[in-house]
Amino acid sequence: MTYRETLDWMFAQLPMYQQKGKSAFNAKLDNTLAFASHLDHPEKKFKSIHVGGTNGKGSSSHMLASVLQEAGYKTGLYTSPHLKDFRERIRIHGQPVGEKFVVDFIQRNIPFFHKNQLSFFEMTVGMAFDYFSEEKVDIAIVEVGLGGRLDSTNIIVPEVALITNIGLDHVEMLGDTLAKIAFEKAGIIKGNRPIVISEYQKDTAEVFEAVANSKRAKLTYADREITKEYKTSLLGNYQAKNVKGVVAVLNELKGFKVTKDHIDEGLRNVTQNTGLMGRWQILRNHPMVVCDTAHNSEGLALVLRQVGQQHYDRLHVVLGFVKGKNLEAILPLFPKNADYYFCRPDIPRGLDVLLLKEKAEASGLNGKSYESVKNAYQSALENSGTTDFIFIGGSTFTVAEVV
Repeated sequence: MTYRETLDWMFAQLPMYQQKGKSAFNAKLDNTLAFASHLDHPEKKFKSIHVGGTNGKGSSSHMLASVLQEAGYKTGLYTSPHLKDFRERIRIHGQPVGEKFVVDFIQRNIPFFHKNQLSFFEMTVGMAFDYFSEEKVDIAIVEVGLGGRLDSTNIIVPEVALITNIGLDHVEMLGDTLAKIAFEKAGIIKGNRPIVISEYQKDTAEVFEAVANSKRAKLTYADREITKEYKTSLLGNYQAKNVKGVVAVLNELKGFKVTKDHIDEGLRNVTQNTGLMGRWQILRNHPMVVCDTAHNSEGLALVLRQVGQQHYDRLHVVLGFVKGKNLEAILPLFPKNADYYFCRPDIPRGLDVLLLKEKAEASGLNGKSYESVKNAYQSALENSGTTDFIFIGGSTFTVAEVV
């Protein structure tokens, strides 16, 4: 198979969560553990940092990788989902895994996949761990896919774990309260391994403290420990919270020499070092166009606060969601004095644009619907003056079509 054919085969196996939603959520680790055994347990052959949370886990993972790269360590980075190319998910020193490795790995393991009916995510985690093991990375930053306790990545025993924060997202799978979701996220806490929580939250602290105590894991709330302000190349104001979690993790990481200069340089060069996209990413000026992958009420509230701090004559918002989001909580966060361009990201889970327009209008958000993200963005550009501001968001998959 070619690289393209290989990806098509992977995507067509059992449903992929990002494409299909709840039907792809496989709440057990049996397949992952069986595959790890088949691969001779690559997850035991490299050191790691495990990163979970509702918002900020991708940015935090990239920051950690950038700092460790600056410190001279061969650093693996596993994140999801991808924006443009599947290989973004698996990187070493910011460079995506080669197409040949992807093709060869799938070809080599196809009999196992057929026999055991692995999901897309289970295959991909195994591929990442096998690649990091084969390439002998010094350390890998591993981002949780969904939840934590039963996530396919949760077969590693990391040097340190990080949970950024807890918000109401994926409630149909993780629970409908912050405490229930925190319990699932806390599943990445391992025995006698430090756990850092980026943001203290009253509704979740009891859960984290109980799990940490039961595992004899040292727990640190980064926003209570880290008082220094750091600069980062990532432009979202919300990154200040993520930075504190990252610095606290590096303080807990033993056996690696990471200096203040490494931290400063790593935080200033995240995009260049790791290829991160879609976090308050400026696509153009005059008019200013910014996209952001925030897609739940907590994340969007922070991003929209920053939109409100910008200087512009008129605000234009290109907006597309996936199904299953709590639009009754999300849409009222958006400003009413803006022109809206409603669209549907081009995946099966994309929310019908007419349904979005109807719900948005009920929240006082007025605009037109478009058959594609591209058309919506093009119309926003055509209707904008040079001193206007265009925001593109609502979903990772909406952003993926413009970056």
